[in-house]
Amino acid sequence: MKLSKLLNGMKVSGNYSPETEVSDIVSDSRMVKEGSLFVCIRGARFDGHSAAQSCLERGAAAVVVDQSLGLSQEIIVEDTRAALAVLCSNFFGRPQDSLKLIAVTGTNGKTTIANVIKQSLEACGKKAGLIGTIGVEAGDLILPAKFTTPEPWDMEMILRTMADSGCEYVVMEASSQALEQRRLCDLHFSTAIFTNLSQDHLDYHKTMDAYFEAKCILFGQCDHAVINLDDPRGKELFARTTCSKVGYAIDCEEAHFRAEDLRLTIGQSEFTVRSGDRAAVCSVPLPGRFSVYNALACIAAVDREVGDLETAAKGVSATRGVSGRCEILHRGKCTVIGDYAHTDDALTKLLSSIKPYVTDGRLVVLFGCAGRRDKTKRVKMANAIADYADVAVLSSDNPRDEDPFDIMRELEPVFTDRKIPYILIPDRYYAIHYILSVLRKGDVFVLCCKGHEDYQVIDGYTVYLDERRIVREYFAQEK
Repeated sequence: MKLSKLLNGMKVSGNYSPETEVSDIVSDSRMVKEGSLFVCIRGARFDGHSAAQSCLERGAAAVVVDQSLGLSQEIIVEDTRAALAVLCSNFFGRPQDSLKLIAVTGTNGKTTIANVIKQSLEACGKKAGLIGTIGVEAGDLILPAKFTTPEPWDMEMILRTMADSGCEYVVMEASSQALEQRRLCDLHFSTAIFTNLSQDHLDYHKTMDAYFEAKCILFGQCDHAVINLDDPRGKELFARTTCSKVGYAIDCEEAHFRAEDLRLTIGQSEFTVRSGDRAAVCSVPLPGRFSVYNALACIAAVDREVGDLETAAKGVSATRGVSGRCEILHRGKCTVIGDYAHTDDALTKLLSSIKPYVTDGRLVVLFGCAGRRDKTKRVKMANAIADYADVAVLSSDNPRDEDPFDIMRELEPVFTDRKIPYILIPDRYYAIHYILSVLRKGDVFVLCCKGHEDYQVIDGYTVYLDERRIVREYFAQEK
């Protein structure tokens, strides 16, 4: 593709030939080959501008910079991150223009809501694609995800695939990092959803205010907003959002979509959703108030697309649940549940929804804290476990190059001070096997933090570890 076509709609300057042919667009200097357009990104550890000259010498067609480096074939833009998104969009022919995009952001609930909306739209006869933490789905194409929200080249390639396969909708998770890094800046969303905000990713954003502001970016790129009014930050966002908007809630009486008559069990949440003079019953195969919030967000989003509350509620009720989100892995004399919860807020919501139904045994909770991530949330996570667990199992969760024992020792005082029985087993595989071997009748064993993930990141290596398979094979051997 010629540079002139790639640069369509962009404000640029510099010394370059518009007729230059470009074979691909990269922001990683190691990926440059003959004909590549190299976009110089300033990262935390490496500034792509320092590699611009060598990339040209290795055959790059041109380089995109945010200041003149005095090079031949340099294209100067104000913001190279934003330019990367536009360039990739142009390269793939702006597939988003033929799609209705729905995005979900917030600390917890993104994956569940995105998956349920996708399933609900399909139940209503719409063809939809999905981009999120668990993976990418477009018809029969299912791919694993590298990031919650892909980089611009991958995003546009995926959108092109979805548009070409006949998708009408694409539902995606919008992470705070992706929004701040402007990966989505060339996309416009039909509907954007805000779930909640609690501590996470402060290793990246540093402050809760900065984390919140990153989430808010999405709501300047949408036609319609769906916002949780029972969340304090949701109320703040609602007040400052200028597009068409609705709120959803259980407690806030001013919400446009409200859940009433909640009927909750360990395997199901049923409620009545009211919107003005309309009402419908919804039932989802997930427990707890947090599942009701997620279902409400989905109903509000789907209602806008199908224009009928009862149809939207039926569509949400028809969903199958989501892999690794309060997923029942085994049910027999004991129950085993897997979940991705890895913040104190998510753990509290998960365990508080399960605890009331543990009447004939113990609530045993296995968890770990990720290495080289926000250390300030570790003790908060441990306290959330201690609030509900009868027995805590401290193990590892992607320790990276930190010593798992060091991480566990940070958490140990929480359980000793609060007199909660606990066990330290750093090898997660053996931790799961040991606990399964000592469970009693009526016990509920909850595996936290990994959810859909089937790996551990240990000292620079990715090691296969699928908890669902471990549980399945253990009980298969017992028969």
